[in-house]
Amino acid sequence: MNKNANSHEHRLALSEVLALMVADGLVEPALAEALKNERRLHGGRIHPLIVIADQKWRAPKLPQRLLTLEVLTEWLAGCSGLDYLHIDPLKIDFTGVADVMSSAYAARFGILPVQVTTREIVIATAEPFVREWEDELKPILRKEIRRVMANPDDISRYLVEFFALAKSVKKAAAKGEITSGLSSFEQLVELGKGNKQFDANDQHIVHIVDWLWQYAFDQRASDIHIEPRRDIGIVRFRIDGVLHQVYQIPMTVMNAMTSRIKLLGRMDVIEKRRPQDGRVKTRTPSGQEVELRLSTLPTAFGEKLVMRIFDPEVLVRDFRSLGFSEDDQTRWKQMTASPNGIILVTGPTGSGKTTTLYTTLKQLATPEVNVCTIEDPIEMVEGAFNQMQVQHSIDLGFADGVRALMRQDPDIVMIGEIRDLETAEMAIQAALTGHLVLSTLHTNDAPSAITRLLDLGVPPYLINSTLLGVMAQRLVRTLCPHCKKPMPTTEDQRAAWRSLVAPWKSGEPAQIWEPVGCLECRMTGYIGRVGIYEILLNSPEVRRMIKPAMEVAKLREQAYREGMRPLRISGALKVAQGATSLEEIIKVAPPADDI
Repeated sequence: MNKNANSHEHRLALSEVLALMVADGLVEPALAEALKNERRLHGGRIHPLIVIADQKWRAPKLPQRLLTLEVLTEWLAGCSGLDYLHIDPLKIDFTGVADVMSSAYAARFGILPVQVTTREIVIATAEPFVREWEDELKPILRKEIRRVMANPDDISRYLVEFFALAKSVKKAAAKGEITSGLSSFEQLVELGKGNKQFDANDQHIVHIVDWLWQYAFDQRASDIHIEPRRDIGIVRFRIDGVLHQVYQIPMTVMNAMTSRIKLLGRMDVIEKRRPQDGRVKTRTPSGQEVELRLSTLPTAFGEKLVMRIFDPEVLVRDFRSLGFSEDDQTRWKQMTASPNGIILVTGPTGSGKTTTLYTTLKQLATPEVNVCTIEDPIEMVEGAFNQMQVQHSIDLGFADGVRALMRQDPDIVMIGEIRDLETAEMAIQAALTGHLVLSTLHTNDAPSAITRLLDLGVPPYLINSTLLGVMAQRLVRTLCPHCKKPMPTTEDQRAAWRSLVAPWKSGEPAQIWEPVGCLECRMTGYIGRVGIYEILLNSPEVRRMIKPAMEVAKLREQAYREGMRPLRISGALKVAQGATSLEEIIKVAPPADDI
């Protein structure tokens, strides 16, 4: 319902908003009157929507949703005839919007430019009936102005941050045009301009790096990519396994940011010709400690930097939250309860192998046992383990590390990855001498891990006597609980389900859900990820099949008979539980071979 009758120039009043809410049936008249009387005593200028949102009221009408600030803002936008906009800082070109007006002018009217095109400028406001600024800006900007309604809290916050960040970028860029050194294969030298090197400790650069990290933490990013291009630097975040481009930054500023981060990671700032690794420990805005693993790579246009963000909450998660089913937990605990032997976790990079191993080690690391690890590099520092890092510069590899660890009286040894025969032999030696060894391999499924060991040159009799089992895993995105919706049951959907679970004659689930997209999930339809698992136990029957010319298909068939559930079936169970979508499982899990 449009209430443009109230469209004369004025700021919103609490009584006006409450009257509109009563008229629309969003609140009982008695509650509205009580709040109006209470606020009359307090005074002060707080936006009416913030005051109402603080009451945590629920709409009397079904579905009786909570009247949050976002819900109220969207409702008021409809009442005042404006489009509603949720401000996503990752989609705003802050340097462009800051050129539209000064920060003082924006603060005076409580407005925020959010998009600039060749034809129009989009400006967010929380005061739909204040239009004085529009008449002042039109002749100056010479573009159409489109007003949108946004959350007053967001406008206040980003009004400060966008202008401050834009100022930092501009001032940093103004300090020099071109950085010196072998930063790009297409280095352009402009005559008459000094090749000034940025100061990585410049306050503007410090501010930009801090802001970048803060937003990466806010957006649940797992990786930050800072990538040089020919004319501009690109910043991308990996969120729930998918890369999103979020910023474009002048190359000169990007080079200074890279230097600043390398400095914090105790890396060689001058060296840009070879890859380097480092790490930084910092805190989120909420005070939680977070570790970032840094990696640089020289590229044609300069130094590319990737920061992997490690969530310390991983170390306190249980197997159920990782996605283990009851059967998975039983089979996994059967392996990890053994006093000696080798357990392998397989899967591609980014499939959650390290998280599974850390969670397992954390539960096994009681005061009575000595847990030692050799990693490349140490991903998360944990006080309950004795962690050693591979140092290739001094010829300390995995095999040498395991050899050294064996003299440290360990009970449990974790080897970051078995890459060659020497490391595999040391792992087997450790298992034969009474130690529990956990490690990773890169294979598509669990049975293929055994053929990989045979390919490396490990004799079958040693695999038989030491291997406890193999677990393959993948990570799938989980559906957003706020917006997922049931899929209509169609023949295409039934065919997709049959192809997913074939040749297991599994009945169709009662309901399959699909992603939609909302503010909570940044319009992706998914929030977070969960694991799907395939666990192969090295039973007596499986041992008899491990031979130099072993047929992996027959081994897989025997494992299925003994209860191993392939990755696609593990994923299908997640679909049936409403945790993820059919498309996600088909995309992530490899096809199960026919049995």
